[in-house]
Amino acid sequence: MKVLLVDDTKTERLIISSYLERMGYSVVMAENGKLAVGLYHTEKPDLVLMDVIMPEMDGHEAARQMRRDESLWVPIIFLSGRVDPEDVFAGIEAGGDDYLTKPVDFRILEAKMISMRRIANMRRKLIDVSTELEVVNSELKKLANVDGLTGLANRRYMDKYLRVEIARSMRNGHQLAVILCDVDHFKKYNDSFGHLKGDDCLKAVANALQSVCKRASDLVARYGGEEFAVVLPDTNIENAHRLAQAMCDAVSALKFDHPESEHKLVTISMGVYSDQPEKSHDSEFMLKMADEALYRAKDSGRNKVCLY
Repeated sequence: MKVLLVDDTKTERLIISSYLERMGYSVVMAENGKLAVGLYHTEKPDLVLMDVIMPEMDGHEAARQMRRDESLWVPIIFLSGRVDPEDVFAGIEAGGDDYLTKPVDFRILEAKMISMRRIANMRRKLIDVSTELEVVNSELKKLANVDGLTGLANRRYMDKYLRVEIARSMRNGHQLAVILCDVDHFKKYNDSFGHLKGDDCLKAVANALQSVCKRASDLVARYGGEEFAVVLPDTNIENAHRLAQAMCDAVSALKFDHPESEHKLVTISMGVYSDQPEKSHDSEFMLKMADEALYRAKDSGRNKVCLY
């Protein structure tokens, strides 16, 4: 356990620090409140033992400054020869938790330290639990936005992302592209090879689509079932078409056999829409335009890209 000992009298610091070190505690010392506040943040002690009357900054003001950081809390025990009720009240009001009368009695100090050690141990446990909860909450938030099978963004996150990008494109006057794609004859693939192979196929397609997108702002999402969606900020129709074709080729290059398909391989059909959004162009409108282009791609032979 680390103790921050603050006293302007060198003799007092040496006597009390020797007591604490005999009890097995690590001691960091400061000679006034101003130095103590700095050490409080850098050393992160488990306990502060602090004189009240000191030059530059007294103990009460130092305690008030320490308490301003609500993310860091440790017990503060004031050391003082002034123990009238008003003095004790002023110390507690400033942020202190207890009082030790000077000159410090070794047995009383030892008893206080046993109590403070219990508090320090409980505080560490609470910090550990709090940290674990933060990690769990972070993972839960991530899972809420991720498709469990493919690892891509899910439909919920894609809808939210598309709304944000539509608003940003309207504000900046930039074009925004949306691509919808569908694995061709996926039901027949599942019927031929089973659902486990079907899942493997979807994961491979997802990886192929993601591998083509190089910008951090490009979002590939699982739209539902065997459908995927791609949101491409600041992208005109020509560049969106080029990217969609690269995705189509990447999936064909997987060489997944599909005897029930006219192409004898797993392929995808893609519909592309790009425009500078207007007020009437919400996410539903843009997805509808891409879906119409996708329908034409499927209706005209599949394994191709069609533009709206």
